Amino acid sequence: MLYSKTCLGGMVTAPHHLAAQAGANVLRQGGNAVEAMVAAAAAIAVVYPHMNGIGGDGFWVISEPGREPVAIQACGPSAALATPDFYAQHGLSAIPPRGPQAALTVAGAVGGWAAALDHAQHFGRALPLPVLLADAIGHARAGIPITRSQHELTRDKWSQLKDQPGFAATYAAHGVPLPGAVLKQPALAATLSRLSEAGLDDFYRGDLATTIAAGLERVGSPLRASDLAAYRARLLAPLMVQLKSGRVYNLPPPTQGVSALMIIGLFDRLGVSQADGFEHIHGLVEATKRAFMLRNRHVTDPAHMSVDAADWLQAAALEHEAAQIDARRAAPWPHPAKPGDTIWMGAADAQGRVVSYIQSIFWEFGSGVVVPDTGIVWQNRGASFTLDDGPNRLAPGKLPFHTLNPSLARLDDGRTLAYGTMGGEGQPQTQAAVFTRHVLFGQNLQAAVSAPRWLLGRTWGEDSTNLKLEGRIAGGTVDALRRAGHEIELVPDYSDMMGHAGAVCIHPDGVIEGATDPRADGICAGV
Repeated sequence: MLYSKTCLGGMVTAPHHLAAQAGANVLRQGGNAVEAMVAAAAAIAVVYPHMNGIGGDGFWVISEPGREPVAIQACGPSAALATPDFYAQHGLSAIPPRGPQAALTVAGAVGGWAAALDHAQHFGRALPLPVLLADAIGHARAGIPITRSQHELTRDKWSQLKDQPGFAATYAAHGVPLPGAVLKQPALAATLSRLSEAGLDDFYRGDLATTIAAGLERVGSPLRASDLAAYRARLLAPLMVQLKSGRVYNLPPPTQGVSALMIIGLFDRLGVSQADGFEHIHGLVEATKRAFMLRNRHVTDPAHMSVDAADWLQAAALEHEAAQIDARRAAPWPHPAKPGDTIWMGAADAQGRVVSYIQSIFWEFGSGVVVPDTGIVWQNRGASFTLDDGPNRLAPGKLPFHTLNPSLARLDDGRTLAYGTMGGEGQPQTQAAVFTRHVLFGQNLQAAVSAPRWLLGRTWGEDSTNLKLEGRIAGGTVDALRRAGHEIELVPDYSDMMGHAGAVCIHPDGVIEGATDPRADGICAGV
């Protein structure tokens, strides 16, 4: 049996051990959970560059005792020049998934760090940026050993990435690097050093912004300095679903956070009493289908939505949708899938603050474009737009659909739980597996993360839309799912396609509990 790590002074969980340690170092110096998360976010941008970076977006849910949780939407809109006509003039009938013309949205993550630190000022002590970014800068300068997943993704996506501006010179100067090879990123170290000295706003409205904008324009991106200057991360109220066990929070559109909340809201009404059998997996898969159908029809930039996603989380709406689920038969599938990958991290401090955070460049290595003179690989989040009619049709200044969604629960027994994962379509499904196992069925937190998982639809690195099951799921359960009409594909255990999940929880007695995914390279770093 696997058991969670526990401590009293604070904890950070991350899918790479150096990021978790960077956050824990800040906690040891008296920093709070938000400051620890900024340190971890900067570090993981360096040590897991295939998954995320400062050229991407981020989303936060922050909880502190005695206050309602807050969310931070740190995703950038499309460039003013990014129109269907722009792509037509370049002879394109669709937005390319890689290259400069895929680098069409502002990177919001650094703005989110700034917004989170501004929000945390009322906590008390504030550590300076040079302290928060020190580990990230050090790793970029000294170098880090390349992980298995970075090697494999560089190899598997080499044909798409090798000719993108700056990619090979930055990540593969001598061809696809092997696991354990040392990657140094001096340009990124200089960029992070600049941010630590000049402040995070320099990314959008300073000398660094000028360098970024000029570099993007030079390689052919539609982004300009005016797009960066106009950007601000937003502090807002998260969506919430009321369950029998407590309240769970996530981000509103343009994220699929409403889907994550809706899945567990529906499952809460199905009367399932045991983990990991047919009823558990079938119930969550069918709840996923109901949530994804609404998501696919409506979720986009909220300024372009005609419905309020919060209405889907009301008790009457959930009762109606739950009544459509057949407890014995699988509903027809597939529907259009939403790809994407990312990293999720959680932090908690001794004062009871808990952070759920997610950071992404969309696909592995994003657009593949490394902005000249900066070491920043830029996201391709705008590739989720379409040039056809529909909720995600491209328009200037529009927010693209996001698979990103960090969850946070305040349970009626006094626990506060932050949890999440990477994995495109798999994010809300893995969250539901972890939450139901731990909260509803009483599994140890680490066991809930490590246990075999499933995935309906497309996920990180995969195109098929069937129901994928890790091989450790009991054969009788697999047979029962097949008899119910699910199209099953068995996949290797501990597969990356099932995401890199994690969780951190504060108990009423002050004990902090954490879990990390054996599918990744992470740890829980306690203080």
